[in-house]
Amino acid sequence: MLCLPIHRNQSATMMTKLETLTAKLGKTCCLAILLLLTTSIAQAQSLDELVTARLGQMKGVAAYKWINNRAIEDLEREKVVIENAVNVGLGYQLETRSYGNFFKEQISAAKEIQRYWFNIWSRDPKSAPTSAPNLVDDIRPELIKLGNEITAALGQQSTLNGPLPVEGLSLETQKRLIDAASNIETYQSKMRQVLASRKLRVGTTGDYKPFSFFSTDTLNDTQTKQFAGIDIELAKDLAASLDAELILVQTSWPTLMQDLAAGKFDIGMSGISRNLNRQRTSFFTIPYHVGGKTPIIRCSDAQKYQTLADIDREGVRVIVNPGGTNFNFVKNKISHASIQIFDDNTKIFDEIANNTADVMITDDIEVTLQSNLNPTLCSAMPAKTLTYSEKGYMLPQDTQWQGYVNLWLAQRIGDGTVDGLFADFTQ
Repeated sequence: MLCLPIHRNQSATMMTKLETLTAKLGKTCCLAILLLLTTSIAQAQSLDELVTARLGQMKGVAAYKWINNRAIEDLEREKVVIENAVNVGLGYQLETRSYGNFFKEQISAAKEIQRYWFNIWSRDPKSAPTSAPNLVDDIRPELIKLGNEITAALGQQSTLNGPLPVEGLSLETQKRLIDAASNIETYQSKMRQVLASRKLRVGTTGDYKPFSFFSTDTLNDTQTKQFAGIDIELAKDLAASLDAELILVQTSWPTLMQDLAAGKFDIGMSGISRNLNRQRTSFFTIPYHVGGKTPIIRCSDAQKYQTLADIDREGVRVIVNPGGTNFNFVKNKISHASIQIFDDNTKIFDEIANNTADVMITDDIEVTLQSNLNPTLCSAMPAKTLTYSEKGYMLPQDTQWQGYVNLWLAQRIGDGTVDGLFADFTQ
């Protein structure tokens, strides 16, 4: 694994200066120390400021806990915070063990500062706070925001040098925090990341039957929404083949490519069409479904819309979801009919059934499924498509990762798993 290029000698020099100053001023660092020392690069200053800002929130956290008689330590919450931080770190290929250790040190520092204030208020109750910002509504969102910014800074190879001018933070704790930052490692490839972290993050839209959609389950009179579909079942199978935990990350068609580029998921599985534009910045697997675009209409209008020319006329209302290949097709091929942009892909077919739109042009498999679900809807051109398209899984540009997923998918196509799932979810 490759270590981030933290300048350990630079950090050691800064800490030597810090030790000299704190010997005179005491071990609680204050703003005077920061004014006497400067870091050598802007990135290091930025990370120092972010960590300082996050730890600076701890006096408010302590005040809230003091007023509400809450314990400083909350092990269950700490576990959630570390897990979330590690998952965000995977977007920057930060190795889970070393980055998790860094976040644990941040939590230890946070608790030390809170105990410092508790001790002061215990000794002098008159100095204790009588009001505080709300932990859940006010402080926690800011902590999450700063935590994500710290992760991004480390992902861009920023360094942590110190000193960190936060009242209540000891020199020893600062050293541990700086050492933990200097020991953060990164994964060399997406394949190594998935295998070593044992986490598979799958980007999916949840709005495209039969590939990815939300299913409502009821348990003990409580309804929960869960992802379902062909690609969700195959995602479970892929995770099992890797001995990895499956993490489903909701994305959208307008943000699909940006989310992949930002490292929000390791693979996109949501009935994604393979095309040259997407291939410029991503890789695709072999196709697992072949089809094309075709119109879906009200069955009562079957004689009106038999060709694309019949559809592209004034007075015809073509409805389309934003982003993705449906939108691109309509934008390029429809010039006379009115175009209605409809954001909710799960309800878009109701607009046709309810006569608030006339036509949607989408993938033939979706037309087949929706016409089976709603007997008032029909394919305008049965057994005919206006384009040729292939569905595949979208990946970062990592040949080793692509090779693994291709082999897995070829095996699942060959053993009938894929055909079986298409049969289950389209009937």
